[in-house]
Amino acid sequence: MERLDGRAGNQLRPVRFTPGYQLHAEGSALIEVGRTVVLCTATVEERIPNWLRGAGKGWVTAEYGMLPRSTSTRTPRAEGPGGRGQEIQRLIGRSLRAVTDLPALRERTVILDCDVIQADGGTRTAAVTGAYVALYQALHGLAKRGVLPRLPLKGAVAAVSVGVVDGEALLDLDYPEDSRASVDFNVVMTDRLGIVEVQGTAEGSPFSRQEMDSLLTLAETGIGQLLATQRSAIQAIIG
Repeated sequence: MERLDGRAGNQLRPVRFTPGYQLHAEGSALIEVGRTVVLCTATVEERIPNWLRGAGKGWVTAEYGMLPRSTSTRTPRAEGPGGRGQEIQRLIGRSLRAVTDLPALRERTVILDCDVIQADGGTRTAAVTGAYVALYQALHGLAKRGVLPRLPLKGAVAAVSVGVVDGEALLDLDYPEDSRASVDFNVVMTDRLGIVEVQGTAEGSPFSRQEMDSLLTLAETGIGQLLATQRSAIQAIIG
């Protein structure tokens, strides 16, 4: 099939990071994936949740939200995240904790705020990918100032969507593709190709194990490219 934006089936949308986007945050990055735009910020707090006291380690958590006109119709502002928002922010938190050395972080918390400015599919995967750049900046700042003896990271993490649309496997679905997909996956992986999370569903007919393996291979290709783009953005921050 011919994609609306002319991409090949195994091609990402254009990806751009603007690191250090916000003045006051310890870490921040604006990530643009095609027409999806997410602002990710990292805040460091010198405290941990009560249930972690005495455990000798820190915590990384996330909040996710969509601005009212990030979509084609206005979404009213909510007092707190709904079911979808809670699911996504838990995904972001799990993804970033998977590559953070929590004991080395010591008893402090990093809060990652991911705010969708414009949505055109893949907001949760863009949030994970952008949040890592914000987290790296914040933790690098702690190490650079001598607050921590070393950077408390075990690796990098990124995420991408894959799916089957009109019988063809596609990488990095935009909204029109996502809305028509018969199979839709969100995949989170580390730079060591460890799988953090796979969210996969079928609309209608179930998918086979072979189809699943093929989609994971396609996702792995895209995540490798995203990790390389992350590294370039981080290099621009730390020099």
